[in-house]
Amino acid sequence: MSPLESTVVDDGTAQRLSERLADVFRTADVGAVLTEDVFLDGHPPLWRFQLHGRDSFAAWLHGYSPDGTETTVVRTVPTVTGFVTEFIGRHEVHGEELTDRKILLCEVRGGRIAELTVYCSGDWDAELRARHAAQAPILRP
Repeated sequence: MSPLESTVVDDGTAQRLSERLADVFRTADVGAVLTEDVFLDGHPPLWRFQLHGRDSFAAWLHGYSPDGTETTVVRTVPTVTGFVTEFIGRHEVHGEELTDRKILLCEVRGGRIAELTVYCSGDWDAELRARHAAQAPILRP
């Protein structure tokens, strides 16, 4: 995105778009919050992948979480050209609860999300959550 295409994003817009993006993960329905040519740069543990286009994003999301996930927006901070948001997710695979945390750096164009860089903790199962609680207690939520 060139600097001429950048849009200054106010706090209200950042909060609204962050919740709409969380709805994408909650429902596994991409909807209209993403531009047609959205670009995703994904960083799960020990991997990196990129996608271009809303249809590619939708296909990836349906493969990852076909029925959506419980997604909680922890916080959203506006930037000059978009926002940074933190999500906590929970979903089930074969009856097992998995949780994750994501940091998403979003660029906004024309009131929709045009670029996402996503850093994800990966899916934590009950055993990993228990080991983490025993070995590295969380001091703040």
